[in-house]
Amino acid sequence: MQILFFDFSRILKFPLDAHSHIPILNHMVYYQNDPLNSTFAALSDPTRRAILARLAEQDGMSVSELAKPFPVSLPAIMKHLDVLSDAKLIHRSKSGRVVTCELTAAPMEDAMRWLNRYAQFWSQQLDRLAAFVEEESCPSPKPTTPSNPASPSNVVSMRQRKKSTPPGPTRKK
Repeated sequence: MQILFFDFSRILKFPLDAHSHIPILNHMVYYQNDPLNSTFAALSDPTRRAILARLAEQDGMSVSELAKPFPVSLPAIMKHLDVLSDAKLIHRSKSGRVVTCELTAAPMEDAMRWLNRYAQFWSQQLDRLAAFVEEESCPSPKPTTPSNPASPSNVVSMRQRKKSTPPGPTRKK
């Protein structure tokens, strides 16, 4: 008995792994250069917001001082600081063996300007909604009509449906 093997490489113009060296670049998720996106992404984590709050209280804190109150490891804090630094929300400087972090206000101001535009839009929309609801909740008095003992509807009454018949015999087991 003879076993035949089919060679698919004759049919395919390129081997299946020919393009495996080309990197896949996902612009939607990882490679956003918009400063506003990176600001909001950095602010989305509660630990990073707490770090920024600590820096707002006392500017120029060392990394070890920043890490003290958090129940995470120092490398985890360093990763959070990397995200904040990439978003330009903090500035790190090194003096000897001590890395000091300082708060940077510019990206937060840009985010506040963006939020204020939408706050104005939504406050106008909510004002319009409130005016509409107030108008609907206080309707003008309707003119009274003489009461008619007959039904005011023009719909002809429907005949009542017959009730269903009793259930049939059940099967014995």
